[in-house]
Amino acid sequence: MTQESGTRSRLWRILGVLMAVVVLVLAVMALTSFLPKLNPFATKEIDRSGPVLLKSIKDLSQYHAAAGEFQVVIDLEKDVKLLPDFLAGSRALFVAYGSVNAFVDFSGLSGDALTVSPDRTKVEVRLPKAQLDKPNLDQQRSYLFAQRQGIWDRFKSLFEVADQSQFYQLGEQKIAEAAQHAGLIERAETNTRAMLVGMLRPLGYDVTFAASKT
Repeated sequence: MTQESGTRSRLWRILGVLMAVVVLVLAVMALTSFLPKLNPFATKEIDRSGPVLLKSIKDLSQYHAAAGEFQVVIDLEKDVKLLPDFLAGSRALFVAYGSVNAFVDFSGLSGDALTVSPDRTKVEVRLPKAQLDKPNLDQQRSYLFAQRQGIWDRFKSLFEVADQSQFYQLGEQKIAEAAQHAGLIERAETNTRAMLVGMLRPLGYDVTFAASKT
């Protein structure tokens, strides 16, 4: 046997061993997927998402008195214990766009919400606190930016329907949290007061505001 053929033979043997190891690992993972309690390759999610960026705030002179537009990059990684990334695990970057409305609900106002002075020159308004709507994700602008998958995850994806609902849920959650600290509630209350003053002052009323009893 020549030296060249011997080298080729050793390379083929090494390649065969590597392929056998990969096949064995995939077979073990397939077996443990049916026996999750015995699975030594448990998956752990790592949320590496960046901070939510407030894109803009819009003033509205109506019940929905302010709106904020937000963008967040969801960076979600799934690591599998005892296995390198190229064999199992995944990481995805998802860009989520959404908006949140802040509104003042007038439907529950009681009879003493407006108190007019005897000389009918002053009116006291009791306004309820502003609230935040559920985030509205823009599905046309939200998209999967990049994705890395190990061999096992790529294999599984051949038999599964792609599901991005987890990214949308995370986007809604993070945008809702950001909206709480974006000043939307305060802006909505300020805009609502300004709208009511603009309505009542031309009628000859001096408008003041008091906290709602509810």
